Amino acid sequence: MIDPLIRAKRCLSSIKNSVHLYYVYYPLWLQSFDLKIIILLEDIRSINDLCAPPNYSESYSEAFYRSVRSKAFSKMNTQRNGKMKLEHSKILTSPCADRTLNPIRKLVDELVINPNPNKSFLKLSIGDPSVFGNFNPPPEVIKAVADNLQTSCYGYVPAHGIVKAREAIAEFYTTVPSPLNFEDVYITSGCSDALRVALDCLGSEGQHILFPKPGFSLYQTIAGNRGIPVKFYDLDPDNNWQINLEHLESLIDNNTAAILVTNPSNPCGSAFSIQHQKEILAVAEKHNLPIIADEIYQDMAFEGESKSFGELTINVPVLSCGGLAKRWLVPGWRVGWLIVHDRHNRLSEVRVGLTKLCQVILGANVLIQGAIPDILANTPKSFYVDTLKRLKNAADIVYEELKDVPQIKPIMPQGAMYMMIQIKVDEFEDIENDMEFVEKLITEQSVFPLPANIFGIPNYVRLVLTVPEDIIREACKRIAEFCEDHKVNRRRKRSRMEIAP
Repeated sequence: MIDPLIRAKRCLSSIKNSVHLYYVYYPLWLQSFDLKIIILLEDIRSINDLCAPPNYSESYSEAFYRSVRSKAFSKMNTQRNGKMKLEHSKILTSPCADRTLNPIRKLVDELVINPNPNKSFLKLSIGDPSVFGNFNPPPEVIKAVADNLQTSCYGYVPAHGIVKAREAIAEFYTTVPSPLNFEDVYITSGCSDALRVALDCLGSEGQHILFPKPGFSLYQTIAGNRGIPVKFYDLDPDNNWQINLEHLESLIDNNTAAILVTNPSNPCGSAFSIQHQKEILAVAEKHNLPIIADEIYQDMAFEGESKSFGELTINVPVLSCGGLAKRWLVPGWRVGWLIVHDRHNRLSEVRVGLTKLCQVILGANVLIQGAIPDILANTPKSFYVDTLKRLKNAADIVYEELKDVPQIKPIMPQGAMYMMIQIKVDEFEDIENDMEFVEKLITEQSVFPLPANIFGIPNYVRLVLTVPEDIIREACKRIAEFCEDHKVNRRRKRSRMEIAP
């Protein structure tokens, strides 16, 4: 029988020989083991840990040594017949996977969802305008895709997009203050992928990015996956969710890579005034920082006026992320774009990086890309107007139905597809936070808003406004009834205080 130690050394030697093009060093300390063991190769995270030179990184020498001693040796056991047997261990995930967390997914996994079986389940939680079938793309958009299906749209294209589609996007968004050409446009697999590309290109483990709080939870998912540190600046709910500029500026230091802004906002439904946008840009210019602008809801402000950040500055580089999902009501088509506004060519190296990062997934959906010129050219203006009118009407209904409920405070939005509602926990008898509010609301009234703690702010909920009017009114009626059922019994509170010693 071959000695287990010799067998282990032979395994490691064969692995070392198979990767000799990478490293030639063989950990000498392995040769000095006196224990008769079998090394658990499946517990070693990478071949590099076996064969990297000792001065390559502390993690390759010390971490490997600790890994083998603490994990591999502990997996041995002796069977009745006295033979050594390897106890199979679980395959470990990578640090990249460990760092990846989608707060909404986590919420759904942890939230107790037991709807009242006697009431229809009203979901006001998902920001997908297509769910209820009342917000649909216009016929011109569908025809554009159908027509493109007759062309040769089956093969690979440049990873950062078809030129004719990039030209159409540049023409659609170009303005006198901010002229664009196709080289300023990078087509991505949805706006979320545009955000991924922008964050990957500007952030790093040593360079943090500033995020809004509350803010879209996917920002954290992307940054965490990449190991990019973040800091959160406050939005003011009492001032239409404007940025607290003093707090924003206090977070900036030499390791700040960029400021991410969302306008109009998911989850807040706010749309910054042009004056406030210029104030934000002034902070960025003062500290020589670029802006990453999540503008998937661009041109979807139904109250006031709001523009793309790229239109309002000459000196601040702006990476504007957008796409078809929301304005054209086709989130499942997964085509977005990143537009570079850069008057002084400060982002020349970043542009190279953007192209490389688009190559990670070899480009977005070719069928939909080919339809973009017709979609942008032929969608009637009446469609955009009607969409905003209906969103504004839904916001008005929710606000009017809930504004006089003492236990909550709806905050009137100016754009996008959402409304935030404050939960006044002091006004409830038996509700401590937004999670408990939502769980009990589902259980008793079968209404499901999204608790806003997943966006970074406690004791608020987010309602979606793309719901049919009859469902919105019914949901508001149930929410008001729920608040009445759980309101503070002040007489009982006083009574308890009077008898307290």
